Amino acid sequence: MVDETRHLIARTPEEFKVRQNIIVYPGHEVTAVEPASGRIRVLRREDGEEWWEPYDQLLLATGASPIRPPLPNIDAHGIYTVNSLADGIALRAAIDARPPHRALVVGGGYIGLEMAENLIRVGIPVDLVEQSPQLMTSLDPDMAGLVARAAESLGISLHLGEAVTGFEVIHGAVSAVLTDRGSYPAELVVLGLGVQPNSDLARAAGIPLGAKESIRVDPYLRTGIENIWAAGDCAQSRHVVTGRPTWVALGTVANKMGRVAGLNIAGVRTAFPGVAGTAITKVGTVEIARTGLSTEEAAAEGLLVASSTTTAKTRAGYYPGAERITVKLFAEVGTGRMVGGQIVGGQGSGKRIDPVVAAITARMTVDDFLHLDLAYAPPFSPTWDPVLVAARQLLHQV
Repeated sequence: MVDETRHLIARTPEEFKVRQNIIVYPGHEVTAVEPASGRIRVLRREDGEEWWEPYDQLLLATGASPIRPPLPNIDAHGIYTVNSLADGIALRAAIDARPPHRALVVGGGYIGLEMAENLIRVGIPVDLVEQSPQLMTSLDPDMAGLVARAAESLGISLHLGEAVTGFEVIHGAVSAVLTDRGSYPAELVVLGLGVQPNSDLARAAGIPLGAKESIRVDPYLRTGIENIWAAGDCAQSRHVVTGRPTWVALGTVANKMGRVAGLNIAGVRTAFPGVAGTAITKVGTVEIARTGLSTEEAAAEGLLVASSTTTAKTRAGYYPGAERITVKLFAEVGTGRMVGGQIVGGQGSGKRIDPVVAAITARMTVDDFLHLDLAYAPPFSPTWDPVLVAARQLLHQV
């Protein structure tokens, strides 16, 4: 647990000025971009003053915003999204000021599960409602089932396959969540329904949009307008498996895109290679990771894939602390090219997704991957690491 908010701030405006000579203007908003004249309109929120500011090169890094569907009473007091440090501070302050008797989380993805776990940890009973019949829709159903068991073991009450239809309110505050199957009392609601790219500013300026309404960019992160670039959660990427445009809102991707955009703006020609959709989280002590394509995603792309699933131990079986790990790998039938991987297991499981990511990015076959010289010692792995056991099984199917 992080004790103080200041530890969550990577760099203050003052540090930007001292270390990089970058001037940051907090509390200011760009309300319009005028590519023809090379200028932006700036609003100072403190007093409402507006003015136009010229630019030579412009980088759009407007991020993404939480999805907040137009449901009845969704703006009631006690309904929160968690997308920024300020959101987290406000939610924690509300809990500390008046601890709710029961909370409900809408959405069974990464944010929803993390919020549900932390609410349980501070002693608040939690219901979680997810419209899909499984948690974490980026996983295959069998792997998502392992996640559901982990969530239920923490005391989270799961309601899968239910759609939220609205909220009941008493004196302006939420009192219950309504679904297409019933009603659940809740004095605190956290919406974890994902995010959408903040691309309205670009759209209004005539900048072309791409995957899922994110800003379309080329490999150098140039938009379709001269001297305007885009990076981070507002910009599209290229999927390293399919080669198609995609949109992934993750901090790791945003940081790397920012670096590439900055280098190109400074005159160093560097391409952003793309993403594999890699993500990792945990539910209690159970670690969850995924990369590449799932069975459903591969089918949507028209790829014929085979998969293998193996359950093993994170360490040598005789070594203390060995925990259960389940690995599922995917490869293209015919070529043997690795296209995806999913891992659910105890401590030491999640980061095993990293060699799978490397293999997918390098377009390795299952046979190539099987011969990787992965590190071994009893405290860290069996002689055959679980990811290699899964690859050995997969080899016979491709």
